[in-house]
Amino acid sequence: MKTRALGSQGIQASQLGIGCMGMSEFYGAADDAESIKVLHRALELGITFWDTADVYGPLKNEILVGKALKGHRNKITLATKFGIVRNPENPEQRSLNGKPEYVNSACEASLKRLDVDVIDLYYMHRRDRSTPIEETVGAMGRLVEQGKIRSIGLSEVSPETLRKAHATFPVTAVQSEYSLWTRDPEAEILQTCKELGLAFVPYSPLGRGFLAGQLNKFEDFAADDYRRFSPRFQGENFDKNLALVKKVEDIATNKGCTPSQLALAWVMSQGEYIFPIPGTKRIKYLEENAGALNVHLSDADLAAIDLVFANNPVSGNRYHESMMGSLNG
Repeated sequence: MKTRALGSQGIQASQLGIGCMGMSEFYGAADDAESIKVLHRALELGITFWDTADVYGPLKNEILVGKALKGHRNKITLATKFGIVRNPENPEQRSLNGKPEYVNSACEASLKRLDVDVIDLYYMHRRDRSTPIEETVGAMGRLVEQGKIRSIGLSEVSPETLRKAHATFPVTAVQSEYSLWTRDPEAEILQTCKELGLAFVPYSPLGRGFLAGQLNKFEDFAADDYRRFSPRFQGENFDKNLALVKKVEDIATNKGCTPSQLALAWVMSQGEYIFPIPGTKRIKYLEENAGALNVHLSDADLAAIDLVFANNPVSGNRYHESMMGSLNG
């Protein structure tokens, strides 16, 4: 596992990270004890870039990660997020808040839940369009100056927003969904990150687990699995997208690797400024993901993979319509 510069603000991170969201919510039953074992195994494998957020759980995921950090804090590049606010009485109701006073209070709360003195990378999870980005990022910059966070990040923002933010206070990283079946960042944001010297952190680099080849029917999802409500996993979309996964499986078989390893190797091959954070709750899948580092894709491999998706577009939006408006903020 290589560790390299995450952006240009002095932060280091392992080239492959781990997303912790599913350990507390959205993908079926949670097991905190098992999740802590997964995080400790990640550390052993050199996966030291850990990603969480206050909205996951809600709040529970930061507490879980804080427990796993005990005795290991100086080895971990810790990222968390603020900005999506869930109604305590109905967690399914969400709003966005980027007001400076909220930035401060959210950071203080995250520090307490994580039980740390400083957060390495603090993201604005989604843009609050009612608050000028300069005000939100200005408050984040003051947190850096106060020593409460080491660097700032933005998630799912437009290139225009990113440029305004970076001009206000140096940004370290941008996080957005990016995988073989979510190629939206290729339109503009990847190039903007390269131009500005920023890291790009893909979440769901395995297509919310679909590209791993373990899901064959809608009924494979647990009753409380978020994916039951995602357009890409419903009706005809599921069947059409499953056909794409089968093509990925064929290429992986020829390469002597698993579909998930092929998908992660593809993401990492897109540039050294890219740090994917696949999520998992199981040690066997964590170890499988780490094996992607041993998969080397030739130009011919990359062309064959791209051809699959060029000829067979992905079916369905990546979020429910009610959430699509928070993207590209």
